[in-house]
Amino acid sequence: MNTSLAGITISPVNMNDRKDLGIKAGDTVRVHQKIQDKGKTRIQIFEGVVLARKHGAEAGATFTVRKVASGVGVEKIYPLYSPAIDKIEIVKRAKVRRAKLYYIREKVAREIKRQMRRMNLVSLSTESETEQALKMEQAAKAAEEAEAKIAAELEAKAQAEKDAADAEVKAAEAETVETPSEAEVAEATPEEEKKD
Repeated sequence: MNTSLAGITISPVNMNDRKDLGIKAGDTVRVHQKIQDKGKTRIQIFEGVVLARKHGAEAGATFTVRKVASGVGVEKIYPLYSPAIDKIEIVKRAKVRRAKLYYIREKVAREIKRQMRRMNLVSLSTESETEQALKMEQAAKAAEEAEAKIAAELEAKAQAEKDAADAEVKAAEAETVETPSEAEVAEATPEEEKKD
């Protein structure tokens, strides 16, 4: 029993042209996709590497395209015979040894990690005149405060030394105060007794 599908259209696009493109893993393709915006149709171009091609040439055939946009990996899976695709261009063909290139996801992540290890954190910027003037004022103020602190410490130290010297002098004077001799004490006591 030989059945022919010659009169049946599965998709409104030319399926033979898409089949003959021969998209395979490793190709860099540019997919022109129709997008409806508020009643208007526009074309959005998505260019990237084909990671996988699945389901051969049958009606449900798909291909996965990956690109890096703003440092983020973006993948889209397109049906090969989708009427939403206006045109598919093959930009480059690369020789690859695998049918599915999913390892590229991890490879890119490893490369980024390797680059991050080699990076040094640096904070460099230019200063405006107002920032420079503000820094100069702060530095001058800090220097004045430091000088005032040192002067206060020296003054306190000098005062402490002066107080210590005064204390020594008072102690020496207290020792040299004349104490009455025993004879004077003996003379003073009988007179007091006589008065009694």
